[in-house]
Amino acid sequence: MSVERVLLAEPRGFCAGVEMAIKALAWMVRSFEPPVYCYHEIVHNQIVVDHFRDLGVVFVDDIALVPEGRPIMLSAHGSAPEVVAAARSKGSFVVDSVCPLVTKVHHEVKVRASKGYRIIYVGHEGHEEAVGTMAVAPDAIDRVENVAEVDALPAHDNAVALLAQTTLSHRDWEGVAVRVRERFPQVWTPGRSDLCFATTNRQTSLLAIAQRCDAIVVIGSSNSSNTTALERLAVQAGCKRVLRINAAEELPADLSGTVGVTAGASAPEQLVAAVVAQLAPAHGVEVVTVTEEDEYFPPPRNIRELQTGIEVAVTTLLGGSLLASPAMEDRSLSASAVLAALEQ
Repeated sequence: MSVERVLLAEPRGFCAGVEMAIKALAWMVRSFEPPVYCYHEIVHNQIVVDHFRDLGVVFVDDIALVPEGRPIMLSAHGSAPEVVAAARSKGSFVVDSVCPLVTKVHHEVKVRASKGYRIIYVGHEGHEEAVGTMAVAPDAIDRVENVAEVDALPAHDNAVALLAQTTLSHRDWEGVAVRVRERFPQVWTPGRSDLCFATTNRQTSLLAIAQRCDAIVVIGSSNSSNTTALERLAVQAGCKRVLRINAAEELPADLSGTVGVTAGASAPEQLVAAVVAQLAPAHGVEVVTVTEEDEYFPPPRNIRELQTGIEVAVTTLLGGSLLASPAMEDRSLSASAVLAALEQ
């Protein structure tokens, strides 16, 4: 391998929703005897999922498989209302780690359906986020993925609303949205886009380096929608060689010249560091930053309440002062650091 320089896209890797979900599941692993159960993969990254599995987390696709009284985590992609209800009736402690951006879309579906709208939802068939969102109002929603599917929608007299899977790329969304507006000129859309800001930022940072690279390496799993969107975008941007890998061990030995590196929103920074180390660029690493991300999602409420309760109990038992106790600071602790600590 004779890589001269690495262009490192920024932002890349974990988004705020993934940060929140991983830290929440790590807290459950440290707080409860195994097994802890998680409905669906916590995030779409096989290395992260396998790491939690090694720590005693059992991932299931059916709440019925969870024994009575076990702690349950619901994944960041959002769950159908009946799944949430089943988990709460069965689990001893249930944490819904749904990304707040997905919660926003669920709320929009519920409100529009209650007002008699026919909802057109742009999303990938079978994706967990799409499945959970459609289950909010299954009789009022049609899922589409391309222009042909928009054209196949029946005409009707209902008001129409247009919503989207948060992890779509702008290229996945744009042509479909234009066609929906052509067919239904009075379509309602939310004041703030459903598309995840982190997905958009990672695509923008990729485009900022694509034309300067002999190859682009996208780190992330094949079942991650935003990761595969990055891979497609790099190809569409004209990059000569595009590689999607899960880890540094998958890098080919014949890379040379300038290599761009980015990571999907479910990929930890440890993987990025390992890839850059393996590339070993002769002339170093250039970080190309297009924007600064400072979005933060706090832990789910019941985790915050239990953390506070534990803190109060321990401080009181040890004779400490509650007024003098330092505030718990979750924001400054990265999920990548939490994952690294779990390995110790």
